[in-house]
Parts: sequence; structure tokens; C-alpha cells
Amino acid sequence: MAKSVSLLTSAACVAALAIVGIATAQAKQSCRVAADSGHGYWSWRMIEGRKCWYEGKPMLSKSMLEWPTSAKAAPAPRRERAPVPEAEAGDPLDAQAYVPDDSATFDALWRDRIEKR
Repeated sequence: MAKSVSLLTSAACVAALAIVGIATAQAKQSCRVAADSGHGYWSWRMIEGRKCWYEGKPMLSKSMLEWPTSAKAAPAPRRERAPVPEAEAGDPLDAQAYVPDDSATFDALWRDRIEKR
């Protein structure tokens, strides 16, 4: 009796693992560059530096999304840094220290308020 129960339990575990494996393999969705506006609810996640649009609810796991093989070949657009204008770049040795105006400090304002009474 105990042998048949353990055999039944083992079979159930193997079947459950097989079902989970099949569901995981089938659940991957292909990413799109843009949402299809006429069909269903669309969400997006950032994958490989690009918006991956997919049909369904937000916050789908990134492991469940994949770019099609043709989209993987396309490189992500590079962002160039803006050049620093020469007029703004100065000599760091010519820097001037900032000296704050002491008349607007808390202590100075407090003294002015107390002395006026």
C-alpha cells in the first residue's frame, strides 16, 4: 500500500513538472517595436534598451518576452553627447569662490527681529 502511494506521488510530481515546463516554453511572447492600435490591450517593458510592446497586462516578466530573430540583428540607436560650447568652458584656475551674503542668514534675521522689539 505504501509503495503504491509513493509511486502515485512520484507520478503526480513528474506530471506537474512536465506541465510547468510546457507552459513555460509556450508562454514566451514576441516583442514588437510598436503596439497594434486596433487589437486588444498592449503594454511595454524595456528590454535590451528598447521598448518591447506585447499584447496583455503590464508587468509581464522579462523572461517571458523575446525579440524576434530579425529584430535582434538591428542595433539599438546610439545617443551622441552634445558638444560643450567653447565659450562656456573656462580655465578652472580662474574660478572665483562664492561668498554668501551674511545679512540673510538665520542668525542675522533673528537678531534683526529681536532688536526691533
